[in-house]
Amino acid sequence: MGRFWQLGRGGAPRRTRIGPIFGRKELLPFLPAMLLAGLWFGIDAMLVIGLTALAVAWLTRPLAPAAEGAGGDGATGLPLRPESEWLMDDLLREAERTGRHTACLVIGCDEAAQLERQLLPDEYETLLQLLADRLRGAVRESDRIGRLGGTRFAVMLQPTQRQDLESLIQLAVRLQAGCEEPYAVKGRNLSPTIHVGFCLMRRAPVPSGAGLIAAAEGAADEAQRNGPSAIRAFSSEVQRSQRSRSALAAEVFEALEAGQVTCHFRPQLSTDTGEVSGMEAVPRWLHRERGILTEDDLLPAIDSEGLRERLAEVMFYQGFGALRSWQRVGLPVGTLSIGISPEVLSNPKMATRLKWELERFDIEPERLRLVLSGGTLSRFDDEVIRRNLSHCSAIGCRLELAGLGTGAVPVNAIRSTGAARVRIHESFVHDVDTDPDQQRLVTAIISMAEQIGIETLADGVSSIGEHAMLAQLGATNVQGDAIAPPMRLEESFAWLERHAEKLAATPRLQGG
Repeated sequence: MGRFWQLGRGGAPRRTRIGPIFGRKELLPFLPAMLLAGLWFGIDAMLVIGLTALAVAWLTRPLAPAAEGAGGDGATGLPLRPESEWLMDDLLREAERTGRHTACLVIGCDEAAQLERQLLPDEYETLLQLLADRLRGAVRESDRIGRLGGTRFAVMLQPTQRQDLESLIQLAVRLQAGCEEPYAVKGRNLSPTIHVGFCLMRRAPVPSGAGLIAAAEGAADEAQRNGPSAIRAFSSEVQRSQRSRSALAAEVFEALEAGQVTCHFRPQLSTDTGEVSGMEAVPRWLHRERGILTEDDLLPAIDSEGLRERLAEVMFYQGFGALRSWQRVGLPVGTLSIGISPEVLSNPKMATRLKWELERFDIEPERLRLVLSGGTLSRFDDEVIRRNLSHCSAIGCRLELAGLGTGAVPVNAIRSTGAARVRIHESFVHDVDTDPDQQRLVTAIISMAEQIGIETLADGVSSIGEHAMLAQLGATNVQGDAIAPPMRLEESFAWLERHAEKLAATPRLQGG
């Protein structure tokens, strides 16, 4: 069926179909007139009336059929997903007809959800407009741009003779660099990081506009997971990864209910005494076919099914049960750290339920540390989240900030949350025993924490040398594989006993 394009707002093409015009009901009254004109006055009169009928149908045609969801984006004037898929279809047909090649790139902000929460509606719309303008200025006039949703845009390339992997990588780098330049938005200076995914025409698993865009989106998802500022090309490995995640998402609810998702425990040591100062509870999925899956596989499946609250129930139940078990056999472990997500804190009844669970297990609230990630702190302006954290602090639970120094956690979050401990990110801990720059960064974080009177926990300690250097620099607690990897509750009893024996056998300096 024939198609033509008109320019819409912002240069966005609007599609309408020629075929449906001939089937419109406005033409029906003209049919008898055409027949009579042909019978009485000849073929010329019949043609005149026929052309008049077509003109009437044309002038009253719908420019954007509602059934197809056509129409430009209100913020940028660009085509939305349905029109973008039609555009990509046409570019693919042109490429096949001319023997040339096309491709699709998908560009988006790494912290899209955080930006949308932080910006006012008009500020967010301004950012989208600026992003669209940057993309328009970076591609050829014959290339097409569409908005897929959120901060994601599709760039659909006009077919050319040479469209290979190297040229796409160079284009992706150029688009990324242009879109990462700072933005002035209503008095704010924003510097978002950008991920890019792309797919060449010949690599698309489904040879259609929708299939090519979906493949580029899959590569963009992979880039976002490996970011910030990552670029990925669609490949069979990306496709297998997508299928694997989809399969895990379909299984995760039953896994939670069947007890296949369990707590493992990572010991934390005091650098002053060497004693166990706490345990961190981390989720592990005992998958029937793939073995033990970590957070990297589990959490995306949990998020895709909206099961964060159910996971939190499992973690608190098993974590509090473990605290009680260690206490019964005389193995003190100090505090228990459990990560808490914005989804859980958004439940107005969260603090009340947590208090009830602590009382049910007879656990002192001071023994629980709620670990807040950057994603949680970015939503600290949410009244429900702020209220829940305030109530948790009021009953005695301690708050801990993760990721300090990586850009995800602002320093002023320590004051606003009343946190009792901050974590030194593992990226700063790596090679701290041999890298003077790492040592200076860690020293600065520890010094800041000491001045405001809170503890530090160095995460991801992978060697004895790192452990020793962190103790020398003043970190109060450490955890990581050099101490012990996460272990099942059953394994923790033997490890705690061995560690206690080792401490008892270690000579200690006598005071003078």
